[in-house]
Amino acid sequence: MAERKPKVASVDPVWTHICEEARAAVRDEPLLGGLIHSGVLHHPTLERALAYRFSLKLASGEMSEQILREIADEALATDPGIGQAARADCVAVYDRDPACHRFLQPILFFKGYQAVQAYRIGHWLWMTGRRDLAYFVQMRVSEVFGVDIHPGARIGKGIMIDHAHSIVIGETAVVGDNVSMLHSVTLGGTGKEDGDRHPKIGNGVMIGAGAKVLGNIRVGDCSRIAAGSVVLHDVPECMTVAGVPAKVIGQAGCAQPALAMDQLIDDGI
Repeated sequence: MAERKPKVASVDPVWTHICEEARAAVRDEPLLGGLIHSGVLHHPTLERALAYRFSLKLASGEMSEQILREIADEALATDPGIGQAARADCVAVYDRDPACHRFLQPILFFKGYQAVQAYRIGHWLWMTGRRDLAYFVQMRVSEVFGVDIHPGARIGKGIMIDHAHSIVIGETAVVGDNVSMLHSVTLGGTGKEDGDRHPKIGNGVMIGAGAKVLGNIRVGDCSRIAAGSVVLHDVPECMTVAGVPAKVIGQAGCAQPALAMDQLIDDGI
């Protein structure tokens, strides 16, 4: 009898790599065996592992781990895009963060990655009309991870948030694919106005630590925002802006700033 080939849908290189790293980590540090088995190796898919992590981290006296696990399982089963984005995010962190040496690290240890995956479940709740529950998820993500992402915000895939402390992303913000940002970034409004009031961040953008992007403005694809800048006006594609208020100071310096993660500004840029 001819050997049956595996179905394409069953091939998951990211999850396979995570599990291989997990088994190696248990061999290297047996004291982490319980954590790694419960967090990774006991699960058949990345989606199931993410649901477990979501419920474990966000459970409280107000909402049990079991209920949160059921919510996460439903979201991940109903919307395959959540799991696809989680894989792209994991690869993005591995590729762009020099402190990340294994795919396993974001799953278990990096609060930026875990906060974004929890936001994705909150966003699913928001989009399916379960808004009070989505607000609960937002609250717990903020309390646990120090990251405040409104569940109404729209965030693409391939996202890397380094350190992640004090990230704030408002309700009508849009973040494209393959975006990198560092700690203390705010994508906020400019006052108490209602409606569409938050920034629209293009694909491939890098936002430096402490940058504030305020108002319903557009940051063009593959642009770069210097650390500590306050951006109040549209940013053209493939440009670098810096200062308070931020001004265009030159080209972005490379084709993909979010991938290069070069935060230095040359005098001759």
